[in-house]
Amino acid sequence: MNFDTIQELTETFEDHAQQTENGVEYWLARDLQYLLGYTEWRNFTAVVTKAKTACEVSGHTVADHFVDVNKMVKLGSGSQRKVDDIMLTRYACYLIAQNGDPRKEEIAFAQTYFAIQTRRAELIEQRILEAERVSARKKLSATEAELSKVIYEQTGGNQNFAPIRSKGDRALFGKSTQAMKAQWKVPDKRPLADFAPTIILKAKDFATEITIFNSRENRLATKEAISSEHITNNEAVRATLLERGIRPESLPPAEDVKKVERRLTSDKKKYLKNPETLDVN
Repeated sequence: MNFDTIQELTETFEDHAQQTENGVEYWLARDLQYLLGYTEWRNFTAVVTKAKTACEVSGHTVADHFVDVNKMVKLGSGSQRKVDDIMLTRYACYLIAQNGDPRKEEIAFAQTYFAIQTRRAELIEQRILEAERVSARKKLSATEAELSKVIYEQTGGNQNFAPIRSKGDRALFGKSTQAMKAQWKVPDKRPLADFAPTIILKAKDFATEITIFNSRENRLATKEAISSEHITNNEAVRATLLERGIRPESLPPAEDVKKVERRLTSDKKKYLKNPETLDVN
């Protein structure tokens, strides 16, 4: 299949065959029929039937993706006749392509096209999750810096925040920071949080925010008092996680957040230069 044919089929599917109703995109089966190389409606409806079965087996509601409709078509005489049609979601179109005759050039194209689009969607979802984790790590850094400031202001001395954070880690994980670094194979000079999954970053941030609030609200004036407050809050967060079936010390480490951030920055630069450069390999 040459490039011009691929481009024409892509544009036809996305720009010409696609329609919208109340902001929801859909395709009509009779339009898709010709796009996929089927000249006979009865042959195409046999493929649609297989697609409906696949939809049901996959646990989706068929009626959400295949909606029977009627439309008027012009006849050669100039009169109009009512014909059956089906409104299809993108997922329905994908299932039809998967159940079509792979010997047809159009079906082969559609199967490859949907595979690429699915991979693109997966990569976009992955990038969103990675961006969320980077954001959570930055938020935790800012929150810990704020707690360090509170300790300095309220204790009247240049108290070191690191021992308090370590006590919070022990309360959250049930083991020391060093033990968790060894478990997650974190380099000696790197913070544990740089390898923590998003849920742990948010858990640590929440506990630290509570410590800041209560330290100010209750005017805690000693390092010991603030440390005790921080331990209590991390224990409370741990109890909540355990109640929901999440054991912090049993979670696997996440990828180095600095590496993730560099990748996101690089991807953004590539995308700004060429929006079509999203890697689907």
